[in-house]
Amino acid sequence: QFWLVESGGDLVQPGGSLRLSCAASGPRNFTWDYYAVAWFRQVPGNEREPISCIDTRAVETYYADSMKGRITISRDFVRKTVSLQMDALKPEDTAIYFCGVRDDCMREEWAYYLWGQGTQVTVSA
Repeated sequence: QFWLVESGGDLVQPGGSLRLSCAASGPRNFTWDYYAVAWFRQVPGNEREPISCIDTRAVETYYADSMKGRITISRDFVRKTVSLQMDALKPEDTAIYFCGVRDDCMREEWAYYLWGQGTQVTVSA
């Protein structure tokens, strides 16, 4: 068993940047390399929206048309982290951002079997 912890959320002004991190922790034999990691976001009252995913070969997929060109996903196999760099942030990007894992990238929330607790991103002047 392992768990995920998101960090990096903050209050930022429109046009600003944030770098979110998803860190995995687990037993010594836990193999981070076997998992694809996705970022979703959720506004209270709405379903989780897929943002991006990076697979076991570090191939990137971007789902959210509203964020394309403003985000970059990356992973560090040694540190067992996945980062989401977000630039040119807009008030409509305000949400709780979650990372989730599964065997391969999919855009459907139900397909992911482990989630972190989320990190709050607020974009406001």
